[in-house]
Amino acid sequence: MNLSDRFAGRFETVSLAELVSEAELLTRVDRKYLLRANDAVRVLDGVDATARVLEIDGERASLYGTMYFDTPELLSYRLAALGRRRRFKLRSRHYVETDAAFLEMKTRGARGTTVKERIEQPSDAVDRLTDEGRAYAAEAVESLGLGAEVADELEPTLHTGYRRTTLLLPEGARATVDTDLEWLDAWGGRMSRPDLVIVETKSAARASSLDRLLWRAGIRPVGISKFATGLAAMRPELPSNKWSRVLRTHFDAQPALAA
Repeated sequence: MNLSDRFAGRFETVSLAELVSEAELLTRVDRKYLLRANDAVRVLDGVDATARVLEIDGERASLYGTMYFDTPELLSYRLAALGRRRRFKLRSRHYVETDAAFLEMKTRGARGTTVKERIEQPSDAVDRLTDEGRAYAAEAVESLGLGAEVADELEPTLHTGYRRTTLLLPEGARATVDTDLEWLDAWGGRMSRPDLVIVETKSAARASSLDRLLWRAGIRPVGISKFATGLAAMRPELPSNKWSRVLRTHFDAQPALAA
């Protein structure tokens, strides 16, 4: 039995429509935690039994595949690593079980606001940019003053795969639990970390019951990005001070493997 099956099996289920209705959380605080799998089991076993788990087509965990696009010089990565106020992240997300796919652009403007938008795309185009997708990216990067030509240089850079379980907590907060983490980069590198779990809570300004469980276990939020932290772990020559603590604690002993 894998980790997601172990902890998700004890909860009643909630549908996607019910989840959105009860915990839409348009204004929210997101907190991310990176845990060892055995610590995750211990903490998640303490979640209140009245929590509910998202079930879609009889499945309580969903496979996600995400392709991140960047320039050959890794402009998107470097803007994030150097803390630039104007930055972007473009990814193609594939929901494997339903075969739905979206191209998502996340931008951060001069006033520190973060905007995430997405458009539908064909599921057979998740590993490349269509003409429509490139035009969509060009509009977004141009709005940041980076020049629409940046979009012409974007290419598949890093693919991440994981299994996600979503919880609706008793107080109405949401949490996602990502297991079976894997990264594949454009240069033949591969990194698989079944020993790590990413937990993300999404709540109003007040901390959720799961946040408090994690804090009591001595686990604090960390700054982690599957794209940036994963790429930094696989390519140690890149600037990575922003994620140095996470890399040192969880990734230094696990180098990427050649394909």
